[in-house]
Amino acid sequence: MTNPILFGLAVMAGLAVLLIAIGLAGSRGSSVAERLQRYAAAGQPDAARKAGTPSLADMIQNSVALANLNKGLEQRDFGANLARDIARADLRLKVSEFLAIWAASTLGIPLILIALGPFVSAFASPVTWVIGAVVGFMLPRYWLNRRRAARLRAFNGQLADTITLIANALRAGSSFLQAVELVVRETRPPISIEFGRVIREVNLGLPFDQALENMLRRVRSDDLELMVTAISIQHQVGGNLAEILDSIAFTIRERVRIKGEIRTLTAQQRLSGYVVGFLPFGLTGILFLIAPTFMQPMFRKPPEILGLPAGVIVLSIAGVAMLTGFMLIRRIVDIEV
Repeated sequence: MTNPILFGLAVMAGLAVLLIAIGLAGSRGSSVAERLQRYAAAGQPDAARKAGTPSLADMIQNSVALANLNKGLEQRDFGANLARDIARADLRLKVSEFLAIWAASTLGIPLILIALGPFVSAFASPVTWVIGAVVGFMLPRYWLNRRRAARLRAFNGQLADTITLIANALRAGSSFLQAVELVVRETRPPISIEFGRVIREVNLGLPFDQALENMLRRVRSDDLELMVTAISIQHQVGGNLAEILDSIAFTIRERVRIKGEIRTLTAQQRLSGYVVGFLPFGLTGILFLIAPTFMQPMFRKPPEILGLPAGVIVLSIAGVAMLTGFMLIRRIVDIEV
């Protein structure tokens, strides 16, 4: 039976970690009026001290410390890459905030499993805690990649119509900057958001080509790179930009059509890859829930190989083989267009 003190500590630690994650995720959603009200209230140090509210100087000091921490993280390769991925996913989070959520997820899920161990016998196994920690470690990054990929798909899906809209505006006599402003007004996110940032950067004095390069670095789309390259060349050598954009829009539409056909033709193979890769792990998890002692002989010695239980070696080889098969199937059906 689990020690009641250990159970209580696990519950409190798990709740604290999850509350920190939720607080960091929602801290940037407060309105401007609420923040101004807190700053105004902090201007009265005696009342704030009596009420337990931090003073304005404390908040400024904390903000400066957090800004320095984010700056230090973003100067490193890992932090810079993570900041770029967060920007591409259009998340209003700083690197330090995402890392805090990452750590909270990695620690919170095993602690919750430990807390539920007295009620569900399968959760009392150390193997389940390790699996929970691995899932908690992978979950934030998986969510970030999914959000970034979904935003990129939405951007590419609207890009051909956006290019056609720019070309028609140019034929109507508008300048390129006016055509981009029309795109901001008439299109939906994420296209309107990214082109709106281009307009703001140009208004702040940044060269138009550099503003387009910044958008390309944020979005990282092959179709957008084709458009930006064509616009940059046209600015240097001249030419009919509307006709160039029409050709690019036609190319993008054909590429999207071919990708859709390939995705349809390879749907069965991709599903086979998911079955081969994840069905054994799913069955193992179900066995842990239904019969927690069923897999225990795999972790006993003897027999042993290189000092480890033979069952652990067999399971490791099987896991590597299944993951290798999954990656090979993904590589085969990943056809570049």
